[in-house]
Amino acid sequence: MLESLRPFRRKDVLRDARAGITLAAMNIPQVLGYTRIAGMPVVTGLYTLLAPLAVFSLFGSSRFLVVAADSATAAILAGGLAGMAPVASPAWVTLAGYVALLTGAFLLLGRLLRLGFIADFLSQTVLVGFLTGVGFQVGIAVLGESLGLTIESRQTVGQLVEILHKLPALHLQVLLVSGSVLSLVLGLRYLAPKAPGPLVAVVGATAASALWHFSAMGIPTIGPIASGLPRANLQLPSWPQMLALVPVAGACAIMVVTQSAATARVYALRHGQRLDENRDLVGLAAANIAAAATGSFVVNGSPTQTTMVETAGGESQKAQLATAAVVACVSLFLTRPLQYLPQCVLAALVLLVAIHLVDVRGLLAMRRESPGEFAVALVTAVTVVAVGVEAGILLAMALSLVRIVRHSYRPHTGVIQLDDGNAWKVAAVASGVVTEPGLVLYRFGASLFYANANRFAEELLRLASPRPSAVRWIVVDAEAITNIDYSASRVIARLNDELSKSGVTLGFARMSPDTLGDFRRHHLAECIPASCVFNRLHDVLNAFRATTPAAVSPLSNASKPATTSPSSSSRGAATGHRAHSTPPGPSGSASNSS
Repeated sequence: MLESLRPFRRKDVLRDARAGITLAAMNIPQVLGYTRIAGMPVVTGLYTLLAPLAVFSLFGSSRFLVVAADSATAAILAGGLAGMAPVASPAWVTLAGYVALLTGAFLLLGRLLRLGFIADFLSQTVLVGFLTGVGFQVGIAVLGESLGLTIESRQTVGQLVEILHKLPALHLQVLLVSGSVLSLVLGLRYLAPKAPGPLVAVVGATAASALWHFSAMGIPTIGPIASGLPRANLQLPSWPQMLALVPVAGACAIMVVTQSAATARVYALRHGQRLDENRDLVGLAAANIAAAATGSFVVNGSPTQTTMVETAGGESQKAQLATAAVVACVSLFLTRPLQYLPQCVLAALVLLVAIHLVDVRGLLAMRRESPGEFAVALVTAVTVVAVGVEAGILLAMALSLVRIVRHSYRPHTGVIQLDDGNAWKVAAVASGVVTEPGLVLYRFGASLFYANANRFAEELLRLASPRPSAVRWIVVDAEAITNIDYSASRVIARLNDELSKSGVTLGFARMSPDTLGDFRRHHLAECIPASCVFNRLHDVLNAFRATTPAAVSPLSNASKPATTSPSSSSRGAATGHRAHSTPPGPSGSASNSS
């Protein structure tokens, strides 16, 4: 506990307190807007910034993640409860509370199963694409409100089409207020970077609205909000209703796990901080249980709100605690003036956050350095915009896994050679390419498993062609082969038989103890003896040269198939000691110390 809050230094507390006040100014209107998506009373949006926010800061490990109401889980909640009770009624609030309670239980189960590893399958590439997609999605969602347009569609593409269609009917007064807020915040960011621009904008817009009666001009405001702290009032629903809530809570839990993990991972990587995803699951579970106990609804790790706290200068969960304290004061004493806050001010501030989420520099750098990874990030972003956050996260995980499998399926391979300076280099695999006449040192850059074993065999057979082969030995540099599965072992056994018929001896060098264990467990040591297993690459060269008669030139000797096995002087290599050499990499030469 408390790891995300430490250290408690005076300057850090003051910095995070200021960031927390700014976060509250931007976040209060936003979470109030999420209640419209969830079908909850407006005041419950404030409740998500009280106990859930504070509880996560105590139990979670992420120093940046903001856990509160979120549009994705709000939409899942509204869809799941549709038809079970009147929207925003006490019965609806009770059902929403039980969804949050069940979601917390599912998240605790996820902690017991250690599902935090899910974050490990989200690469930096897809995280950039995911947040960029979220930026476009959120920006389009609030663009209509910032222009004074009423948008009915819930889908991002539909919203954009509707905005373009209704653009001639935009509300000039709303546009003026939104433009003023954007100008003020951006101007302060340029002229006084330390000034809390969003807070100044919210206070100024609220005062101007109360003074000049913005609502009478047709500028929508938040409206009346009930005051006071939340009160727990959970009544047990009927058994059929409880069963109907289970799949809704399951869908919310999946969204909470994936979105929170993706968001927390981005900011942990960006700021070089340690992240314990399994502890975050405990924090998320506790936050949702706290939401249920305080009359609120499901909470989630929010990308936009986390970006808010980062841009406000927060560097730990002390900022989130400050936000909770501010929201508590607002709930008790300031709900009356808050009713004058124009909705377009919220939209303008969220639009700035959405723009910040779009990582243009990261995408451009990715395009220059790795066009393939840029394509993956772009596909992820487009999926988030066109289909939704849920599909975007699932696609991001799938694409990350595909990239892992692709790298293992088509690893770097080559023939190891010595250049004129007696240093190792790697040549492309092709028929006739050898290390020296009669000998091939073959490098395979991944573990051997069922998917890539056939490629391994095909390349070795290509190196041994044409038949009868001029190659006498093929020795595999196995330093990068960390394991061999059952299917691959069967392929190696068949390959050894086929090479033996052509007079070619198959051997292995630089095998790790784990790989040697697989070698013996799959009975490969019975067909490939210890004399064919070497500690070092130079051991291979010495043993091979010892079998070549000095009176015969290497070229003329290599032209005839030979059946001589490697010298028994290398039998001791089967003990599995690693070479004391620098391996040749797949892209060039390395040290000659082996």
